[in-house]
Amino acid sequence: MRESSIVVRPEAAGTPSRRLQAAGLAHATAVFEQLAAAVPLPRAPRPIVVADYGAATGYNSLLPICAAIAAFRRRTRPDHAVLVAHTDLPDNDFTALFSTLADDPDSYTRKDAASFPSAIGRSFYAQILPSQSVNLGWTSWATMWLRRPAEELPEFDDHVHVDHSDDAGVRQEYTRRAAQDWHDFLAFRGRELAPGGKLLVLTAAVDAQGRSGYQPVLDAIVAALDELVHDGLLSRDEVTRMTIPVLGRSEKELRAPFAPAGRFEALTIDRLEVFDAEDRFWERYLLDADARALGAQWAAFTSAAIFPTLAAALAGGAGDPRAADFVQRLQAGVAAELASSPQQVQIPLALVVLSKRAA
Repeated sequence: MRESSIVVRPEAAGTPSRRLQAAGLAHATAVFEQLAAAVPLPRAPRPIVVADYGAATGYNSLLPICAAIAAFRRRTRPDHAVLVAHTDLPDNDFTALFSTLADDPDSYTRKDAASFPSAIGRSFYAQILPSQSVNLGWTSWATMWLRRPAEELPEFDDHVHVDHSDDAGVRQEYTRRAAQDWHDFLAFRGRELAPGGKLLVLTAAVDAQGRSGYQPVLDAIVAALDELVHDGLLSRDEVTRMTIPVLGRSEKELRAPFAPAGRFEALTIDRLEVFDAEDRFWERYLLDADARALGAQWAAFTSAAIFPTLAAALAGGAGDPRAADFVQRLQAGVAAELASSPQQVQIPLALVVLSKRAA
């Protein structure tokens, strides 16, 4: 989600939603493996460099990087070094990242002896790797989070997500900031990719009808927050500050930096897909008709990925003494709302493959 540790800042927040995000990851992993099978590789002893932008604790990149390394091994000697650079903000939980890489059975470090993990604690809205050094890049569920934290964004008081607000001026400002973030992210990746290098971006999207998805979940959050105000746990001012600073982009917005020539910072778009990922919680509900389980699963996912950001808007910030109770009661409220009216959740995603012009 924005850059970093799941607790508050999201370049990393893809981690807790591993089960849900696997819906989009399966397709993206297959495409990433295809890229690894074709991208130009340096000759040994120079290492093959893979960048994982917005790594968090590493879960969302384990399978893609494993697949890429397997594709490399079909083209190289088994001792040709692969250097994997996991990047995120300095306050990311890098201890958890390295624990994942060491202990998770899906980790590439357990499957390939010539693979070497590293970590960089810097924002991907700046250059974080040497120019022309990255052969293959990956990022999932990171570029959808706006660079500025919620407290630095314009306020609106009719929803927790700007796409569902009636304030046209605020929506326009969010869109402007999202466009600048996308422009800057691409510009620095254009410098870092080696000639012929490729980058896969998996991120939130807007469908052809302009829908950003997640409507039942977002409405459930609003209803649960209103109930907490009614119960006296929250003030209305606190709820007004509670914003989810995430924005999906349309195909037109994703292509905008490349107009009109189709090239930006020596990058071109090789592939761009906008699609709805499957709601696996709903698919399970269709089998067992367990509305309480459906609500609980979505509430748990949302709690891990989103609620810490909302808790930061409490009067005492993330350290407010009510924070733990707030998260617990909000999760219970969202679960109850969703269980009372089971609905499938639309999850619009974009998969973008970028290429650097060959030398």
